Amino acid sequence: MQYTSLGRTGTSVSRLALGTMNFGDRTSEEDSFAILDRALELGINFIDTANGYGGAGGRGVTEEIIGRWLTARPGVRDDIVLATKVHSPMVDPGPDGDVVNARGASAWQVRREAIGSLRRLQTDRIDLYQFHHIDRHIPWPELWQSMEVLVAKGEVVYTGSSNFAAWNIAQANEIAQQRHFLGLVSEQSLYNLVQRSIELEVIPAAQHYGLGILPWSPLAGGLLSGPPKGGNARSSGSASVSAREKRADQLEAYESFARERGWTPASLGVAWLLHRPGVTAPIIGPRTIDQLESAVAAVDIRLGDDDLAALDEMFPGPGGQAPEAYAW
Repeated sequence: MQYTSLGRTGTSVSRLALGTMNFGDRTSEEDSFAILDRALELGINFIDTANGYGGAGGRGVTEEIIGRWLTARPGVRDDIVLATKVHSPMVDPGPDGDVVNARGASAWQVRREAIGSLRRLQTDRIDLYQFHHIDRHIPWPELWQSMEVLVAKGEVVYTGSSNFAAWNIAQANEIAQQRHFLGLVSEQSLYNLVQRSIELEVIPAAQHYGLGILPWSPLAGGLLSGPPKGGNARSSGSASVSAREKRADQLEAYESFARERGWTPASLGVAWLLHRPGVTAPIIGPRTIDQLESAVAAVDIRLGDDDLAALDEMFPGPGGQAPEAYAW
């Protein structure tokens, strides 16, 4: 495994982050434990989750599984960088919509959800606490005050964002600087060969402010994993099948490109991200040990200039950074 700094911080994280969204939903607790154990053996020290993850198991279940795993593995907690998120509602909406104060990032909500995550994770701190989405209704002084309190209490170490626009990142960190607060150190964004929009503005903003990019859905919901192998795969759903059909020629060329070089399509998709400027760690979300090991193989793939140019031709990006991507 290779390691790098988490954004502009002095903390080192593995070049892959273990995403846990499947835990408690598509992956049983027993299998989740096995994946976590194997990830540690492979050198992954960066684990990402969210308060609302759990799928069919129920909101918060994923954090609970990780908490039970940590309790069953004394001494492991200090070996990992543990990330979770706040914003998602933790209760079902009523007939008139969301329950009052159930969603968002008000100081009241952040404090309540931090307590809940700490309890479910059975830990004394969250190493990276991320706003899961921009909350346009809350002013940044309130957003930062809530995080400052958590940091002062030792319950949060770093703060990050997810699904922020470039101007959200700029606004957040300019105001944090005014408050003499470290501010955001990472941004989780949708980023893969199929979806490259963040190259226009988000990546340049993140690099300017020292945020590490943590790409989610690195394999485009399974499109870049190769043909579906089972009915439980995300890529076997009707929407994914339709997406594959629309990109059939493109994906066939991509899969052939990987095979000719002795790589799996999944490994190649992750490896491409590891070669992109500003990327700290793609977030892999394996359902099985085999998927985990396939993703980890990406760390050893070296893409030359010709390889990168060929992939750009197969999956054209937006043309680089704005405004040069579309203007002079």
